[in-house]
Amino acid sequence: MNSSIKVLIFVFLTFLTLSSFSQSSNKELFNRIDTYLEASVTNGFSGVVLVSKKGEIILSKGYGWADRENKIPNSPSTVFNIGSVTKQFTASAILKLVEQGKIKTSDKISSYIIQTPIDKRDITIHQLLTHTSGISNRTGGFRYNEASKQQFLKEFFESELQSKPGAKYQYANANYIMLTVILESVSGQTYSSFLNDYLFEPSQMKSTGYKSINFSTERLAHGYYYNRNDEQWEDWGTTQQHLPFNDKHWYSIGKGDIHSTIEDLYKWHLALKNKVVLTSKTKEIQETPYVAENDKMTSYYGYGWAISQSNRDTKIVAHNGSNGLYFADFVRFLDDDDDVVVIYITNAFLGSESENVAREIGKMIFDSNYTTTPISKNIYELIHEFMKTNPSVNAEKLPDFLKKELNNEFNDHAILNRLAYSRLKKEEKPAWALELFKLNVKLFPEDGNLWDSLGEAYLKYDKKEEAIKSYTKAVELGSEGSTKILNELLKKN
Repeated sequence: MNSSIKVLIFVFLTFLTLSSFSQSSNKELFNRIDTYLEASVTNGFSGVVLVSKKGEIILSKGYGWADRENKIPNSPSTVFNIGSVTKQFTASAILKLVEQGKIKTSDKISSYIIQTPIDKRDITIHQLLTHTSGISNRTGGFRYNEASKQQFLKEFFESELQSKPGAKYQYANANYIMLTVILESVSGQTYSSFLNDYLFEPSQMKSTGYKSINFSTERLAHGYYYNRNDEQWEDWGTTQQHLPFNDKHWYSIGKGDIHSTIEDLYKWHLALKNKVVLTSKTKEIQETPYVAENDKMTSYYGYGWAISQSNRDTKIVAHNGSNGLYFADFVRFLDDDDDVVVIYITNAFLGSESENVAREIGKMIFDSNYTTTPISKNIYELIHEFMKTNPSVNAEKLPDFLKKELNNEFNDHAILNRLAYSRLKKEEKPAWALELFKLNVKLFPEDGNLWDSLGEAYLKYDKKEEAIKSYTKAVELGSEGSTKILNELLKKN
């Protein structure tokens, strides 16, 4: 047999073997991830996940409900609010203007907005992009309240800077709202139309945008939250029902509230990778780690992306976002040979575990031996379930119940206090409210505010001696406001 033919046969057989191994490996990975997410649905999880490896989509699937009342399930084409994942699009739009030669990242905002006051005159576009402008994270109002552009600018310019521009990183949504002001001023277009023309259409993202909808509203995922006062899950509706359908959206625009699907976000990843919307040089500039996000310097902020290193010493480019109901995470493992992308969005926030889904999936991908547990139920829902099936005298059994259900120690000082206050309004006689307050000070005895709350509960039930002891302990631990109440009780006693 000709030697060249032997080589071709060897290459062909090798390809078949590798292809078969890859398919088997990917199927196993799909099953591991899918099992984890399906098990989480039992505890209330709902959302969508896309995982790609070496350019091949391993998993793209919806879980739970997009609309519980109408029994519409989540799917890869379901449209979600992506929160601050929005910031990468705002940053990309600014960089598109840079490519067009219309602005430079070194430009000062006073070059574009005449009324900029002296203390903010030297803030640069780069500083807005990297959250180093010094602006407070409290600047601007609630995202779904109406506000004109001029109203936002007034608040931005009248606010007190928290640090000198360029001196310190402080994540603040107002930076990206200001970038949107500059974007519209320079381009002569609205934020929506510019992003659509230069980012979404070239990337073939047909279900992504800010406010505008050109598809069936049945594809919109409703946001769900657990109402701890009414002890039930409630339907918040869709983002489009809360955003004003006018131009008075300047607490929301630019920094969050773009809607998209996991399918479209993956198209965006491909558009960046294949230089469809930004050049290689611009993409490199966007993904440069400019400023540390924390004291340990484990994560840095670029332009609308957070940059970090994996435990394999490879580059991770990611961003997450939330409006308090939806949570999205877009994670790209760029330097790995496997070129992995994980995109995750949920419309029912269960707790801190809901924020770790994409990272847990990443661990599964890079460690075939890694196992994870299903996402737990919402902690308030768990506690209410315990309270419905146990008398209040069993309160001290609650921490062990939570440890078992949550797979970790219960260490949040606020949760039992919140539930206790909710119960205090409903219970005329000592029951769960008082027992929750008592349990909380037992779990966290050095927290003076918790002793103050217990004192308040004792007062409601006319247990003045116990109240005095609680307020005395609160004062000893430095609880502000407890001294006055204690003195009044001692005078009456």
